[in-house]
Amino acid sequence: MAATHTMHRLIYHPRYAGYDLGPEHPFSPVRQAMVVDLLAELGVAAPVVEPEELPVEALLGVHDESYLTAVEAASRGEDSPAAASYGLGTTDNPIVPGMAAAARLICGGTVLGARLIAEGQATRVFQLGGGFHHARRAMASGFCLYNDLALAIHELSHNGRRVAYLDLDVHHGDGVQEIFYADEQVMTLSLHESGEYLYPGSGWVHELGQGMGRGLKLNLPLEPFTEGASYLESLRAALEPALEWFRPHYLVAQCGADAHYLDPLADLMLTTRDFERVFRTVLGLADRFCDGRILVTAGGGYSLDATPRVWTLLALLVLGQDLPETLPEGWRQHWRGRLGGTAPATLHDPNPSYEAIPRRGEIERHNRSLVQRLLDAVAPLWW
Repeated sequence: MAATHTMHRLIYHPRYAGYDLGPEHPFSPVRQAMVVDLLAELGVAAPVVEPEELPVEALLGVHDESYLTAVEAASRGEDSPAAASYGLGTTDNPIVPGMAAAARLICGGTVLGARLIAEGQATRVFQLGGGFHHARRAMASGFCLYNDLALAIHELSHNGRRVAYLDLDVHHGDGVQEIFYADEQVMTLSLHESGEYLYPGSGWVHELGQGMGRGLKLNLPLEPFTEGASYLESLRAALEPALEWFRPHYLVAQCGADAHYLDPLADLMLTTRDFERVFRTVLGLADRFCDGRILVTAGGGYSLDATPRVWTLLALLVLGQDLPETLPEGWRQHWRGRLGGTAPATLHDPNPSYEAIPRRGEIERHNRSLVQRLLDAVAPLWW
């Protein structure tokens, strides 16, 4: 493998595995474990930085104190009559012993990544965890307890610094958008499958922010079965002019892998090659507009075949390393049982045919029209 750039970092802690919502829950820590094992098998020598757990009071910048009290009490097994009103105890967000401390450790990783970049100790950082973009000020939602992304953005946006947040998860980044909806220091752009078909049912073009944040909250609710070329076209068409106008100091990207065509919870059609093009584009734009300063996190991604490969690919790109064609046999043997008796042999997918996608041309035209509607909506606010 190529040598790792000295200013690029990977953040991970084995105790991230403590954020385990149950054996049947799709948001499984095994996804990160598979990536760490695969990077080791590939001989990636990048030093992994281990974070520390954030104290509860460090979360007050983005979460209400009453919510933190309820979450921490529930996590300790104490009776909390208010738990249900805070989104706790649902199928998506079950109450699990130790969940709050594990979430604070993962939040510590994302905040550590922000600090490394802000202090000039790193330019590119991949936090191999977190991406809890659905967590709101006083509500657990969509597998997310505490909003690590909002905490990192809050850390970076001190002293007049501008932060652009890009959400590539297949689900709308509603929690981050809500927390910064009126904030003039933070621009958000979320590409996601339309809320007409997918949780959380938000993220429409007209959601542009309020007050001083008006025109800084951008959404592209893409059509189901959007494939990679249309996705990348939409991303470039919206993100490049947004960064050109906003001129952020930092870029934060939630890189969920659930837009992959194998994902069981959504209907976008990206391949690993599409993800590579997307990630190279985003890293290139960070170089162009932010002097390379970018913090990326994990997020959604529920295919154990696809997700570890997408995040391994991302880690290698962030670290400036070459991409292998084949995957190590030792890794394949180790995880074969977890993957149902088979394991992928190559980093990239076999190229699927898009010819069978219904309404393919109509989907592409719809997405182009969507981008134009967004740009038309923000034009009077930008210039």
